[in-house]
Amino acid sequence: MEALNYSKAIKEIEEILKYIESQEVDVDILVEKVKRATELIQFCKNKLRSAEEELHKTLQGLEQTTISSEEEPF
Repeated sequence: MEALNYSKAIKEIEEILKYIESQEVDVDILVEKVKRATELIQFCKNKLRSAEEELHKTLQGLEQTTISSEEEPF
C-alpha cells in the first residue's frame, strides 16, 4: 500500500464527495465515507500545520543567516 500524502488525501476526499453527491447512498456506507473523510481532513490539517512550522523554521534560519552576514565587516 502506498503511503498517504497530502495530494492523495485531497483526491480521496474529492472522490468521497463526488460519490456522496452523485447517488443515493446507503446510510451505513455514508457513515463509513464520512468517517474516512474526517480522517483525511485531519491528516491534511496536520500536514499543513507541519509544513507551516517547517517553513517558519527555515525562514527564521534564513533571516538569522542574513543578519549574521550583514554584521560581518568586509
